[in-house]
Parts: sequence; C-alpha cells; structure tokens
Amino acid sequence: MARGLAIDLGTANTLVYAEGRGIVLDEPSVIAVNTRTGDVLAMGHDARQMIGRTPGHIVAVRPLRHGAITDFNITQRMIRLVLERAGVSRFNRATVVVCVPSAITEVERRAVVEAARRAGAGEAHLIDQPVAAAVGAGLPIHEPLGNMVVDVGGGTSESVVISLGGVVALQALRIGSFDFDAAIQSYVRREHGLALGERTAEEIKIALGSATDLDDHRKVEVRGRELATGMPATAVLSPDDVREAMSEPVSAIVGSVLSCLGHAPPDLAHDLIDQGIHLVGGGALLGGLDQRLADECGLPVRLVDAPLESVVLGAGRCLENADTLDALFGMSWVDHRRLSALRRH
Repeated sequence: MARGLAIDLGTANTLVYAEGRGIVLDEPSVIAVNTRTGDVLAMGHDARQMIGRTPGHIVAVRPLRHGAITDFNITQRMIRLVLERAGVSRFNRATVVVCVPSAITEVERRAVVEAARRAGAGEAHLIDQPVAAAVGAGLPIHEPLGNMVVDVGGGTSESVVISLGGVVALQALRIGSFDFDAAIQSYVRREHGLALGERTAEEIKIALGSATDLDDHRKVEVRGRELATGMPATAVLSPDDVREAMSEPVSAIVGSVLSCLGHAPPDLAHDLIDQGIHLVGGGALLGGLDQRLADECGLPVRLVDAPLESVVLGAGRCLENADTLDALFGMSWVDHRRLSALRRH
C-alpha cells in the first residue's frame, strides 16, 4: 500500500522513498517511446541502454533538462510509471513530495506539481533539493548554525547556506555533470575530429575526469565516428586532456560556490570554518572536486556518506517527521495532510 512518497526527480536519475520502507526505486530518468503508436517501451535502465541505438520511430529521451521539464506529456507518463512501481494506483493515491532544483522558475514548479497530480498523486508538494540534501546528510539545519551544502546534479548545481531552518544564501546554476559530458564531446570533436556518443563521453568522464591535477598518467583509447570520412576511428585521451575539456563548467561551479560564500552573513563565517562545505549529488563524485573547492574557498570540504541518495533520503525524513515538515512547509501543509489521512480512514 502506498503511503507518503518522496521523489527526487533528477535530470540524471529518479529516486523514490516510500514512507516506512525507505528507497524503493532508483532508475535513470530516461523513457523510451514508440512515436508511431505512442506506447511506452521502457523506462529507467532499460531505456538508457537504447539512447543513440534506436530506429527513427523509437525515441529514448531524458524528459528533464537542467532540472526543468522539456516535454510535459512524456514527463507525466514517466512519473505515472514511477508511481505505479511504488504501489500507487487510481484507488490508492499517495501524498507526494517532489524534490526540485531551487534554480527553476515558478512556472516550471507549477509544471512539476501538475505533472505529478495528473500522473496519479493525491497531493503534490515541492521541496528544494539542497534543503532536502542537508536534511539527508544529517546537518543541524534548525539550529542557529551555518550549514553549507553544494549539490552538483546532472543538470544544475546549487550552493546554499542554511541556518535556523531557512536559506540565508543561495547561488544556483543550470550547469551540471551532463555539461561535463557535453564539454568532452566538444573537445574531442574539435581536437581529434571525432564525434562521440553521450554514453561514451560519460564513460570518459568517469574514467579520467578530474577537477584538479591528481598526478594520474593513464591514457584511454576512445572510439567514435570520424567527421571527415564518417568511418569509425579512435583517439587517445589523457587525464590532462579531459580536465582541460571540462575546465569551463568546473570553473563556473567553483565560481558559484565562492559567490554563495560571499553573500553569506558575516556572523556565519565562523560556523563555516568549523562545519565546512558538504558535497552532494552525482557530480560531486568528480575526482578532485572536493580538493579544488577546499583550495579555492579555504574551507574544509566533505563528501557526504550517500551523495547520490542524500536528497531523497532527506525528503523521506521530512515525510516521516512532522516537526521537520512544520518548519519547512508550515503548519497548513501538515494539517492538510493529516486531515486528508483522516478522510481516507
């Protein structure tokens, strides 16, 4: 039986936390659709395997880009599948909390709520991803203490300072780990005349990517399509090549963190020196990113224990803790949810 659900609707991955059960779904945010019939062929890992490998009438797409909905209908269908896998049906609707980037507009926020409701949610509410990540990382966000979280996701990067349950400084960019992949594709196209697929670029990033010099001398042979001839060809890349390729988006993220620190109240500076910066999100796993931030910010930087799950874990804890909901959403949200539960029973 579906109860409350927390959904981290990410550009790269979608995770679902079921109240009382924990994380019940962790799949790539990809859906494959037959454009001739309108049928959904696959979602998640199966659909991701189809990217770049489908005939013309089958599309395998990510319906969210830079944290925002790019195709409302496909996003709605993907959310419906996610809810069904979590046990939601037309007879068993659930209250849903959806984690969204703080960078998206009010129009984009309303689109997410509407998509969730049309997909079958009984109620749909939003929580900003960096706030949920802070809760998931176990930070004391309700104390008069500065807590800084840097969330590097697939499509967005957000730096936030939280104190007394509220955001006191925020910087958000629509730049994330997918931009690292795109930068690698552009570099190989420009320097080696090869066209690479999205998945190949991601594999290169994971194998060789770094934000600072890690004294790594490995080299990797990559395969792609030669632009001049259209024939399959290879090129050899080193960690220095990949770091150079990704330098622009990485520098933009570091600059955003510095800007957030610059906008934080001076009285919180002492706290941040002690507490440091907490890194979350898939992009936070980029080699040397913690060291790069520590060097440029002059603060300790810590990668949280579960960087990929911290956002949905935090939203799930909010569902299971009425006091946290009171602080983040207000009494009206909690009272409305309790009233709805009484009506169902």
